Amino acid sequence: MDPLFSIITVTWNAADVITPTLESVQRQTSSDYEMLIIDGASTDDTLAIVRQASIASLRVFSEPDKGLYDAMNKGIARARGRYIVFLNAGDAFADDAVLARLARLVADNPGVIYGQTQLVDSSRNVVGSRHLTAPKRLTAASFLRGMVVCHQAFFARRDLVPQYDLQYKLSADYDWCIKILRKSPRNAYAGEAPIISYLADGMTTRHHRASLRERYRIMCRHYGTVKAILSHLSFIPRYVKRRLSGAANRQ
Repeated sequence: MDPLFSIITVTWNAADVITPTLESVQRQTSSDYEMLIIDGASTDDTLAIVRQASIASLRVFSEPDKGLYDAMNKGIARARGRYIVFLNAGDAFADDAVLARLARLVADNPGVIYGQTQLVDSSRNVVGSRHLTAPKRLTAASFLRGMVVCHQAFFARRDLVPQYDLQYKLSADYDWCIKILRKSPRNAYAGEAPIISYLADGMTTRHHRASLRERYRIMCRHYGTVKAILSHLSFIPRYVKRRLSGAANRQ
């Protein structure tokens, strides 16, 4: 029987960050999942660490790829679960019962199960929440506000899942989520408790401005230029607030 969840983790020389990810999967009280490691031919100890993990449903694939989203497409092609989630190396489930809680939400066959995200540092200390909070009601229009649900907290039904568009190098996940939400008949909210601990040092974090430019192009494509411009104007107060908050924290 196919598992309920396919947890896909893309790695490349991730030996320094992969252990907390593996341990959070190992500790899940539900075993109704498979874990796929899609490795880009790492040259460090990533594969050795992965293969020592006590995860019965673990499948490991290692070969060169054309980048992050190409590797994620390989994971989609190999997944068997009813729902797919991408748990990046360094990220983790927020507690041991996350999958068990989400499994209780599948009865009416939602297209997406989603929840909140907390930020952690390299020592796994919680340092705050995302600046965007996942809404209690989620639709494709919700993403006019930006990436309102963290990609790792977005569990998508596999029959609705497209391949990632490789023309986007940093924000293909934003495009991917919108496409899924446009096909999803209903979505299920997991509640206020965080379901994902996000390591606040990802590729998009390091290339923030380039990522935002890509997101603007994607927003224009899905919603039209006028709505994209109006949406970005509404971001200005949020941007100013974040800058002022950051300046105050540095004093």
